[in-house]
Amino acid sequence: MSRQLIARSPDLQQLQNEGLDLEIRGGFLLIKDVPYVNSSREIKRGILISALELNGDKTAQPSNHVAMWTGEHPCHHDGRIISAITNPSLAQDLGDGIRADFTFSAKALYRDYLHKMTTYIGRIAGEAQVLDPNVSAATYPVIKAAEDESVFRYLDTATSRVGIGVFNERLANQKIGIIGLGGTGSYVLDLVAKTCVAEIHLFDGDVFSQHNAFRSPGAASIEELELKPKKLAYLAGIYNKMRRGIHTHEIYADGSTPELKLMTFVFLCLDRGSAKREIVRSLVEWGIPFVDVGMGILRAKESLTGLMRVTRFGPGEDAAVLGRIDYSDGDLPENEYSTNIQIAELNALNAALAVVQWKKRYQIYRDSSLANSFSYSIAANEMANHEEDAA
Repeated sequence: MSRQLIARSPDLQQLQNEGLDLEIRGGFLLIKDVPYVNSSREIKRGILISALELNGDKTAQPSNHVAMWTGEHPCHHDGRIISAITNPSLAQDLGDGIRADFTFSAKALYRDYLHKMTTYIGRIAGEAQVLDPNVSAATYPVIKAAEDESVFRYLDTATSRVGIGVFNERLANQKIGIIGLGGTGSYVLDLVAKTCVAEIHLFDGDVFSQHNAFRSPGAASIEELELKPKKLAYLAGIYNKMRRGIHTHEIYADGSTPELKLMTFVFLCLDRGSAKREIVRSLVEWGIPFVDVGMGILRAKESLTGLMRVTRFGPGEDAAVLGRIDYSDGDLPENEYSTNIQIAELNALNAALAVVQWKKRYQIYRDSSLANSFSYSIAANEMANHEEDAA
C-alpha cells in the first residue's frame, strides 16, 4: 500500500480514519471486508474496487462512476439482486492478483473517492445492516508500518485522524534522553514513546522491583517481578512492541556520560542531587536543552500535601531559572522537593507537565506565558509560574 498517497490524499485518509480496510495496488483502490447479503440471505464480505486517478502524489476527482466487486453479487436483505447498481460484465483479471467478479454502475458525479466509495458501501452494506444492525465495513484493521516509513511498528492513526501530523513532525529527528526511570521517568517514557522521535535513550541501573510496579504505567505480573528484571529491560520490552529506536543504558548517568552529548533533549527524572548537578553543568555547556522534574509529598495529619515542580532550560532561555533546580539527596525535611513519597497519579502528572514543556519548546503547544519553571500545589490546586529571578 502506498502510505504516502493515503497521507497526502484527504479523501483516502478519511476513508482510513473511518475504519475501512484500504489497500492500493496496481493503480486500484481496494476496500476490503465490505459486508453484503447474498441470494441466500447470508451476510458475507467482499472487496469494493475502483480505478484510481492521480494528480501527482495525491488523488484527483474520479472521472467515472464505475466500481468493481470481488464476491457474490450483493443483494437486498430479502435476497433480490441490487439491480440498481448492476452493470452486465464478465469477470475480470485486473493484474497484481486483483480479480473483479462484477462491475457496478451507480451514475453520479463523485466529488472524490470518499464520496464514491461510501456511496457504494452505503447501498451494499446497508442491506446487510437490515439483517444485522451491528455489521459494518468499518473494521479498523491494524495497519503495519515498514521500518523505512515510520519509527512505529503500526501507523499512528491517532495523529492522522485529527490532522496534527504537521506539528508532531517537528519532533521527528530528535534523540531523547530520559535519566531515571522510576515513577516520573517511566511515565515520561510512556508519553515520549507515542511521539515520532527517532530515538529514545534510557539511563538507569536499577532493577524493576515490586514497588516500581505501583508507580509505573501498565501492570507487571508476579512472574515478571520474580525474575527481578533490570528496569530498562522490562520497560524497553513493553515499548518495543509499539515502536523502534529505544536504546537502553544500564548505568547511573553523570556529567561525563558520553551518550548524553548526542541527545537533542533530555528529561532529568533522577533524585541523586550530586549526579544531577554534574549532568546539568554538562548539558548547559553542550547547549542541550532539558527539563528537570521535582516532587515533594508530605504527610500532613490525616492527608497528603506537597508540590510538584517542572523546570526547563535550553539555549536562548534565562539562565536564572537554573537556580530553581533542586540538587538535594535523600529525605531532607527542610527541602520541599526531596521527600521520597511517590504516588502514580502524581508521577503521571509531573511527567505530563514535563512533556508539555518539551513540546512547547518546539512550538507544538502555544506558549503565551513563556514561563520555563513552575510548580503545582496539591492543597491549593494552583499552578504558579516562577517569574522572579532565582538565586
